Amino acid sequence: LYLYDNALSGTLPTEVGNMSALTALWLYNNAVSGTLPSEVGNLSAMKVLYLYDNALSGTLPTEVGNMSALTALWLYNNAVSGTLPSEVGNLS
Repeated sequence: LYLYDNALSGTLPTEVGNMSALTALWLYNNAVSGTLPSEVGNLSAMKVLYLYDNALSGTLPTEVGNMSALTALWLYNNAVSGTLPSEVGNLS
């Protein structure tokens, strides 16, 4: 799902976790704000998640460790804070 370089704003809805067959989400260079919902952990087929150049904040949810197919998670140029959850070590 390629939604990059738009003027999208608001938060990433929790319903994103219902898109279990999604393998790529390119949402970079928008104005998406708020926290990354824990429901992203339901995206077991997700390989590439590009969320950089937005206004995301808060901490990375531990459920990211459930994204077993994830090979790229780009979050730079946001306001994400805190430590990297140890569950990230579950990713291969």
